[in-house]
Amino acid sequence: MNQDELLGFYTAPGQFTGLQAFADQVDHVSSDAESLARIVQGLLIHEGLTAAYGVSMSPARVAEKQLHSAVAMLTQAKRLDSNPITNARSPGNRVVGVCRHFATLFVALMRNKGIPARVRCGFAAYFAPGKYVDHWVGEYWNAEQQRWILVDPQVDDVQRTLFGLSIDTLDVPHDQFLVGGEAWLKCRGGADPMRFGIAGTQMWGLVEVYGDLFQDLAALQNMELLPWGWYGLALDETGMSEVALLDQLAEISRQADASALNTLRQLITADARLGVPDASLDAIMIAERAAMAST
Repeated sequence: MNQDELLGFYTAPGQFTGLQAFADQVDHVSSDAESLARIVQGLLIHEGLTAAYGVSMSPARVAEKQLHSAVAMLTQAKRLDSNPITNARSPGNRVVGVCRHFATLFVALMRNKGIPARVRCGFAAYFAPGKYVDHWVGEYWNAEQQRWILVDPQVDDVQRTLFGLSIDTLDVPHDQFLVGGEAWLKCRGGADPMRFGIAGTQMWGLVEVYGDLFQDLAALQNMELLPWGWYGLALDETGMSEVALLDQLAEISRQADASALNTLRQLITADARLGVPDASLDAIMIAERAAMAST
């Protein structure tokens, strides 16, 4: 894989980022990141932030966070509100998800516009002072500037006020969002692992960084798993002792260029623990079909 092939890989729809029958509904929308992020914000609501929008969700609605694909999210959005997907829904009629859903849908829309984009898993420094909070964002290739740009499509005006944010969420500084590999290497360099974790839980520490490293590697392969969908070596905490291997994987996550992806593919071929098992993907698709049928 070379640079052109890499960009082509991140432009083509992946397993969870195709729009299928919904594609023509966004034909008239501008391809800029802000316009596409606003569509996402009008369709989704974060399960942990519903109160900020003045709504509460039933357990059945909260279960929508188990949806994986953009098509499944959009299908549920149409069930809740029959208007075109470009029409913002009232908060109570938005599909319930987490940060991963915002990032995945944003990437699906960007790819539909022919823009290379990918989901990144890691930690945001802008939600809680002194903390790195588990989070997912989108990243797209700006051809004019010849660089990857991080976008947080979850943060709208409500959340900007709620968290007192001043950063540009359409061009998130790389010191404000650390991808999984960067977070791992930062901890290996002496950062306190207990500053890394999931907001509102007791789940803080190096094991959370360990898990996010593998989630980011999966996303780089166009497999945007749910945050709790750990796989392979990530399921075995004893794997945290394989520091040489993990440092190599972390560099792949941090670099995320064509050379790094080539190396990742070679490592997965040599060590099955590093890849997402086919059985896991099959189970995801079965669960997805069941969820779409029941919602």
